[in-house]
Amino acid sequence: MSGPGAGGTPSGPGAQGAPLATVGVVGLGTMGAGIAEVFARGGLRVVAVEITGEALDRGRATLTRSTDRAVARGRLSGADRDALLGRVTFAVGLPALAEVDLVIEAVPERLDLKRRLFADLDRICRPATILASNTSSLSVTEIAVATGRPDRVVGMHFFNPAPVMKLVEVVRTVTTSVEVVGAVQQLCARLGKVAVTIADRAGFVANALLFGYLNQAVGMVESGYAGREEIDTAMRLGAGLPMGPLALLDLIGLDTAYEILETMYRRGGRDRRHAPVPLLRQMVTAGLLGRKSGAGFYRYERPGSGTVVADGQTPAAPDGARPVRRVGVVGSGEAAAGLGELFGRAGYDVVVVARGAAPSGGSPGLTAVADADLVVEAVADELAAKRALFAELAEVCKPDALLATTGTLPVIDIAMAARRPAEVVGLHLLDPTPAGAVVEIVRTVRSSPEAVATARAVCAKLGRAGVVCGDRAGFVVRALLHPYLNDAVRMLEASYATVEDIDHAMTLGCGYPTGPFEVLDRLGPEAALRIQLRLYRESREPGLAPAPLLEQVVTAGRTFRGQPAE
Repeated sequence: MSGPGAGGTPSGPGAQGAPLATVGVVGLGTMGAGIAEVFARGGLRVVAVEITGEALDRGRATLTRSTDRAVARGRLSGADRDALLGRVTFAVGLPALAEVDLVIEAVPERLDLKRRLFADLDRICRPATILASNTSSLSVTEIAVATGRPDRVVGMHFFNPAPVMKLVEVVRTVTTSVEVVGAVQQLCARLGKVAVTIADRAGFVANALLFGYLNQAVGMVESGYAGREEIDTAMRLGAGLPMGPLALLDLIGLDTAYEILETMYRRGGRDRRHAPVPLLRQMVTAGLLGRKSGAGFYRYERPGSGTVVADGQTPAAPDGARPVRRVGVVGSGEAAAGLGELFGRAGYDVVVVARGAAPSGGSPGLTAVADADLVVEAVADELAAKRALFAELAEVCKPDALLATTGTLPVIDIAMAARRPAEVVGLHLLDPTPAGAVVEIVRTVRSSPEAVATARAVCAKLGRAGVVCGDRAGFVVRALLHPYLNDAVRMLEASYATVEDIDHAMTLGCGYPTGPFEVLDRLGPEAALRIQLRLYRESREPGLAPAPLLEQVVTAGRTFRGQPAE
């Protein structure tokens, strides 16, 4: 490789610890314009480059709109906006970057394109210039070797929207110098960002954890296990996430998501969790790319809009629901008392019958629920106990009574014991307290449409979102949440990142309310292992096998933050 980047001793800003003063940004789409804004907000001079005048004008307009919004919302003064924009020089062509201290590219996720770009930058830029890629999934190493300065190539993965999201994944390759990594880390701190420094691995931290979860959610839709709104509602209200996975895919762009998954599958050991679900490829081929095209998993007011419009796929109001006036709750302790209170507050006539976990061989008290329209059990999650109870309820309850189990065991096993499986559903209250917002309504292959409709109507009267799903391990929330948690443990096990860095990646990069290890410690590693084992034993999917480290933490009686498990 010839040119200034091929030889000589680097000197200048970033080479000997001097702060970086001027940065170049190549590619002024949404991401690149946002990155340029971040640098200019941080007081750096920015050279913003595009390949055509038209593209440059679009990038300038994107940056101007963003800063104008910040002023309108009181996050930036008019004077500060003008000063920020005054620090940005717009130019067509790479030669404008000849004297900058650092260049970061935000061009489309194509390895051939990025390699050609870095080879050109290597010829144009000074030997001391650091070359950075904002790639979210491609190999920084493969990009770096297209230059004569692989020691001065690094990944700087910003998250969208770059002016808002605090995380930057700093990706070092086996050739990146310690000096360069340090300079980039200092730059991130100057910008008010949290830098998580990691090695060059498929998906880095955030995408490696995020996209397996998103892909699994698409699989649920493809199989008909649950609808798009059920899945999104379950994860927003049941897991506390800012967006459901399918709405998030529409925001990211289904084409972008497909390319990221393909890259991660090829580079990440061909883990089937990252093999794109066929439905995703079909939607991309059909031009259903999400918000950018105006339609994806949802339909939007227009291309680029975030306003969802009705398309006939939204679940209709419960049809065929039977009236429910009297509710029987069978169980003991706080669980039964809480359910009784929940139904009572909703205006139902409630009777609570004490029943322990062990089969009793007959409970005279069950006759109290003989005229109930709905009977809900709240006994311990032991299959023998639940089967025995439902066999007794089948004898006691009126023929059209809806029978519901609240546990996490396979509903069909319990339903068949009742000898009236058409009238049995699962009502899995993710949070049984008054603050709970969602109930997973579990339909088996034998549940009648009327039973499901009745359950949905009851949930609506309780003021909770009823999410209808099939009878599989984990239902919706746990089936999506726990593999993601398990993937985080595998990442820690491989010494790829620390507990703190992984939690930071998901909270600061993806906007999650809590990181995976905070969630694991709150749930308890033993409970997490039990659920993960159930998911694995049902599917036999190798990627769902519990991480050995999770089993070791449980055996040691510890949490991931080093505290004794409760």
